[in-house]
Amino acid sequence: MKIIVTGCGKIGVAIIDSLVKEGHDVIAIDNRLEAIEEIRDIYDIMCICANGADFNTLNEAGIISADMFIAVTGSDELNMLSCIIAKKMGAKHTVARVRNPEYNDKNLGFIKQQIELSLILNPEYLVAQEIFNILKFPAAVNVETFSRRTFEMAEMLLRDNSPIIGMSLSELRKKFQANYLVCVVQRDEQVFIPDGNFVLESGDRIGITADTNEIQKLLKMLGILQKSARDVMVLGGGRIAYYLSKMLIASGNSVKIVDKDRERCEFLADLLPQARVINGDGTNQELLLEEGLTSSDAFVSLTGMDEENILVSIFAQTKQVKKVIAKVNGIELSDMAEKLGLDCIVTPKQTISGIISRYARAIANSEGSNVETLYKLMDGKVEAAEFNVANDFEYKDIPLKDLKIKKNILISGIIRKRKVIIPSGDDVITAGDRIVVIAANTVLKDLSDIMR
Repeated sequence: MKIIVTGCGKIGVAIIDSLVKEGHDVIAIDNRLEAIEEIRDIYDIMCICANGADFNTLNEAGIISADMFIAVTGSDELNMLSCIIAKKMGAKHTVARVRNPEYNDKNLGFIKQQIELSLILNPEYLVAQEIFNILKFPAAVNVETFSRRTFEMAEMLLRDNSPIIGMSLSELRKKFQANYLVCVVQRDEQVFIPDGNFVLESGDRIGITADTNEIQKLLKMLGILQKSARDVMVLGGGRIAYYLSKMLIASGNSVKIVDKDRERCEFLADLLPQARVINGDGTNQELLLEEGLTSSDAFVSLTGMDEENILVSIFAQTKQVKKVIAKVNGIELSDMAEKLGLDCIVTPKQTISGIISRYARAIANSEGSNVETLYKLMDGKVEAAEFNVANDFEYKDIPLKDLKIKKNILISGIIRKRKVIIPSGDDVITAGDRIVVIAANTVLKDLSDIMR
């Protein structure tokens, strides 16, 4: 597909990188010469240094034949204006980043309809939702949801004291009776789609799929089920902190927000009267201890500095805080943080690039069994894709054991009329099902791609 991206900041570059890797024809637009030169040095794509809302610029980029136009500049209003112009000039689909909390759900719904936006992206809200899901399920380092939250995949890190180290997956299933599937394992830099003979080791990062109750049932059997975090301390008072705190408060959680900007603290205190907002330097260890760090169920570091988030999170871990989450934008720093012992890291640009990849695949193959949900897992080495099965799917109503499925691909779940099925060889795929597929080092654009 031909896709034009205007705005080449961190999010824009992540989107461009993802789309180029998927084989799309990408054109980058930014009015900053240094940003365009950096893109041109890395990617073999057309780059234009200009205003993405300018008629002549869009004409030069070939907007009339564009399948998708994505506006992710730093200005919400410029993004929406760019999309209006792009749509009028012929772009089939338009996507705008809109971040300001003042644009609430009602406003956004009206705006989307009136200016014919295909998709609105709010990175901070989406990252807050990701963190919120993890805090509901603290034993996991990552939680992804499928099929309107009826089916989940939880990633967990096996530590030295885990009771399942040394067990094969077939032994695990016999000993712990629950309706779940260990569908992927990352060991160091390698990723495995395991069979029943696979033996778990300390340090493995495992992915488990099931409905929410079954995952909790398994963790309870293993003795590692943790209650959802009730008392949460948040470092940093930016947009992610605002959205996350709002979600936590609505769920009955106690929230403390620490930020060194007094004006921002006053702003948050007005918007979130149920939260305790503390004006102070969150890198000051004494301040965190005085404000109850050690009695908190969870600590979430969301400042604008990756290094600060990593260091303060490590300090929180040394104080035995049960759940510690750090926001880290840089991939290199994210890897370093994991080596230092931080196992729960969120990366906003990866979250957004994954959503765009899913959307691009869905519209590229809208006639077939297209992608409904898409997540990048295990440091991007694994994809978990949810497909809606069309009536004309060639391989429906055939037992899974009779299908010739490619290597390193696993059907991990079938959702049929909101009922979750962990599939066996005798199960079949039927029209209307939602199918969750795990694929290692493979790109799936259609459900048929799983077949040899």
